[in-house]
Amino acid sequence: MRQPRVAPYGSWASPITTDLIVSETIGLEQILSDGDDIYWVEVRPAEGGRSVIVRRTPDGKATDVTPPDMNARTRVHEYGGGAFAVADGMIVFSNFADQQLYRQDGRARPRPLTSDLGMRYADGVIDRRRHRMIGVREDHTQSDREPVNALVSIDLDGNEGTRILASGHDFYSSPRLSPDGRRLAWLAWNHPNMPWDGTELWVGEVRADGMLGIRQCIAGGASESIFQPEWSPDGILYFVSDRTGWWNLYRWRDGRVEPMCEMEAEFGRPQWVFGMSTYGFISDRQILCAYTERGLWRLAILDTVTRELEPVRTPYTDIWSLRAGPGRAVFAASSPSQPAAIVQLDVETGRLEILRRSTGVDIDPDYISIPQPIAFPTERGLTAYGFFYPPRNRDYVGPPGERPPLLVRTHGGPTSAASTAFNLEIQYWTSRGLAVLDVNYGGSTGYGRAYRERLHGRWGLVDVDDCLNGARYLVGRGWVDAERLGIRGGSAGGYTTLCALTFHDLFRVGASYYGVSDLEALAKETHKFEAHYLDRLVGPYPERRDVYRARSPIHFTERLSCPVILFQGLEDRVVPPNQAERMVQALRRKGVPVAYVPFEGEQHGFRRAENIKRSLDAELYFYSKILDFPLADAVEPVKIENV
Repeated sequence: MRQPRVAPYGSWASPITTDLIVSETIGLEQILSDGDDIYWVEVRPAEGGRSVIVRRTPDGKATDVTPPDMNARTRVHEYGGGAFAVADGMIVFSNFADQQLYRQDGRARPRPLTSDLGMRYADGVIDRRRHRMIGVREDHTQSDREPVNALVSIDLDGNEGTRILASGHDFYSSPRLSPDGRRLAWLAWNHPNMPWDGTELWVGEVRADGMLGIRQCIAGGASESIFQPEWSPDGILYFVSDRTGWWNLYRWRDGRVEPMCEMEAEFGRPQWVFGMSTYGFISDRQILCAYTERGLWRLAILDTVTRELEPVRTPYTDIWSLRAGPGRAVFAASSPSQPAAIVQLDVETGRLEILRRSTGVDIDPDYISIPQPIAFPTERGLTAYGFFYPPRNRDYVGPPGERPPLLVRTHGGPTSAASTAFNLEIQYWTSRGLAVLDVNYGGSTGYGRAYRERLHGRWGLVDVDDCLNGARYLVGRGWVDAERLGIRGGSAGGYTTLCALTFHDLFRVGASYYGVSDLEALAKETHKFEAHYLDRLVGPYPERRDVYRARSPIHFTERLSCPVILFQGLEDRVVPPNQAERMVQALRRKGVPVAYVPFEGEQHGFRRAENIKRSLDAELYFYSKILDFPLADAVEPVKIENV
């Protein structure tokens, strides 16, 4: 066996290239079942980030349903999700270009069901008895006010137009019909809440004319988050609530709410997008559910009579979009060494079958860094968490006595979570000789409500402290080079990155992807879904304008002497381009090394292959110049000002 070469960290040649990442990888989203057929959405960077509905039939054949000129993606809440519904082979989906609903039967050309430009639709469920779809509508037709959300019904022939079933709340999601079609459950909430802060679970009677009669709020409130209401086959309503401080399963039966399995684990996720699912019914008595403890997801069967939880062995540590039926379940899953895949479980035998992989490339395990869960001390005597990825490449070792550079990775949200799911972008760095720390800072989900609420009123402080202390912990263990620490993040993670670089001097370099630099501008300009998000994270605006300015890196660029590269989509409605552009101008005037890479046609998060490739290569090039290591392969340079 060939001995590994000694080479500087960062300079290692790697088979995990940006061409491989963008050409061989797809995203896997929203799984649905329809009889024996299974459907899912594939996000394809090589097709301009187009979202394609795929059908898999029992004979194992998977075919595209969405025509090549259409894109099954909704912009409700700007983040979308829940873009299609299916019943008896008929699909109703939102087309991205015009945000209208289309009906597709078999191989026939999709035909429009709606034609109201300015309306957006998501999270639909088919009402077979009344030949309609019930879903969320977001009305953008009035430019002088914020969009109006409602629950609506849409006739499946497109003849009777749209009828409003429920309105008056700022937000709606998760309409779910009981098996007999006589009751509808849904979630609703109001500003300033986000769905993980507080939601209400409503149930209404469906009258003979299809409208809602008597309705009642059965759970939830301003400080209780409800997730995924679902009717069992025998007509009992189940849901996830964090009323004990943890997202656990409950049911509503005979007018009472009953806990099903109280434990310090999370059966829910932050509802950033529609159509999320962590459990499903195998039978009246059995629920297949996914839950997370300390950032690691597991699968189990819950007996609804004994309320006992029986583990289901799988090799996966991240599980999402779970759907279940008699004898079978389908879900998306990944592990540190296995890329995301659509997986089918035979409940009786425990046999797992991979139906679709997110990548067709098999990478030698000797190039794959396996994350190590870490817990480390942070401010106020608390503990924070993360996953540490050491450099790994079978062909190389670092020079004797040298420690690798570290990239601290800050997830978005900020109420999201770092995952142990296989991530080619992380492996892109570790296989070149850089270490990565993926931080679950205070405010992250997966560790209970109290951990999420650490960030209330302290965004830009708690998250930054946890990233700093995570890096210091690794330095103290002798695992990374104290003089070559970097930090990178996107969206809210970009804000954490810019704060860490501006208000502290630990890091030598940073990369911000569509990150927030001006909290005040964000409060004024962002979209409806997040219009009052900062009320909890920072404080009410404009009453606490002083805090918004004090925590905005754009006002303190005189403190920043660290090189930064910024990436920005020019059609971003969540964090508008002027946030990045103002930061670049300030750094340019101050003489700090800075690079700016804008992308036409991109929104919040990059979806096009060429832009994903360009951003990663540019980031690597930037680090090589600032941290002073040679590159194994030529990459397209990026212009760095003030070098």
